[in-house]
Amino acid sequence: MKNFLLYILLNGLVVLSSCNGGQNSLPEATLGAKESILFAKGFEIMNFDNYTVLSVADPWDSTKTLQSYVIVDREKPLPDNLPDGTIIKVPVKNAIMYTTVHVAVFEYLNALSSIAGICESEYLTSPKSKELVANGTIADCGLAAAPNIEKIMEVEGEIIIVSPFEHGGYGQAEKLGIPIFEAADYMETHPLGRAEWIKIHGLLTGKRELADSIFRAKVEKYNYYKSLAEGVEYRPKLIAERKYGSSWFIPGGASYVAQMYKDAGADYIFDCDRNTGSVPYSFETVLDKGVNADIWLFKYDMKRAMTYSDLKAEYKPYEMFKPFREKKIYTCNTTHTPYYECISIHPDIILADLLHIFHPELIEDYTPMCFMPMAE
Repeated sequence: MKNFLLYILLNGLVVLSSCNGGQNSLPEATLGAKESILFAKGFEIMNFDNYTVLSVADPWDSTKTLQSYVIVDREKPLPDNLPDGTIIKVPVKNAIMYTTVHVAVFEYLNALSSIAGICESEYLTSPKSKELVANGTIADCGLAAAPNIEKIMEVEGEIIIVSPFEHGGYGQAEKLGIPIFEAADYMETHPLGRAEWIKIHGLLTGKRELADSIFRAKVEKYNYYKSLAEGVEYRPKLIAERKYGSSWFIPGGASYVAQMYKDAGADYIFDCDRNTGSVPYSFETVLDKGVNADIWLFKYDMKRAMTYSDLKAEYKPYEMFKPFREKKIYTCNTTHTPYYECISIHPDIILADLLHIFHPELIEDYTPMCFMPMAE
């Protein structure tokens, strides 16, 4: 009998607590709507009446959250009882970009006017953004590893957008008292997952509908090119990148880059590797696994086109690889091509380039944008 009375009492309290003159008195935090994310694993968006909570996952520890951000409208009073998290007022103004990749996303969203400063501006490939830096409309803030803090303060930076690294910090920038947004898009495991981060940039710039429409178009184009390679009988064996110093940094087999190789119809020799980022291997290991590969892809950064003679002069043992001997090396000069812009928001373009290399018969009359046959 006592248990029955306790049951009635507890349920009565629940009913009373949920009713208040017809008004729902549950905390607002329980009323958020989780936004649908199709491919990305690195973030979650919860929409509330007066704010949005953006959670960025720790890409190095799936049990942790890297950062939580509370997004509010800068034109409205700050809502009461906000949850814990770094507050970002949107649309953002006077943004400081540590990487040119995110500059390209802002440009694609017609939001370059929101940028006040850029680090590593020498790596810009867009004529428009380069002109804005050249004429002083956007400030050059030096190196991402050692940004010009005085310049950031001078242009009244309101937010810093960075690409985070494991155990990395941001030095004096952390003492400025402005939000540091950690965009870990490059750690996604699917190319469309990385591209889906445009939804976040749409949120930051106040252009969510535009960002969503762009992403939907990218998904459609990517899946079209992917469908062309489905069921191919011949899948060329592929090696990627080249040696720097004592190590050869290859894309991990669980990375979005490796996924693109697979979707374009190639067999990547390090597909069994389960890392999502770049992984250092010895030259001997890569040689042992890839000496008889069919195709070799890598990126480089030069004012002129790299040749086979340049590659041999850089490291003579490269000539032992079958793709070197048979002139099956395809390269991307990041100085003159928009590779980094494409890889972040136009994965369909990179996929089409790869498909053209691996299976040219499937994509006739195509002009590649980033990867070309290496000059002889």
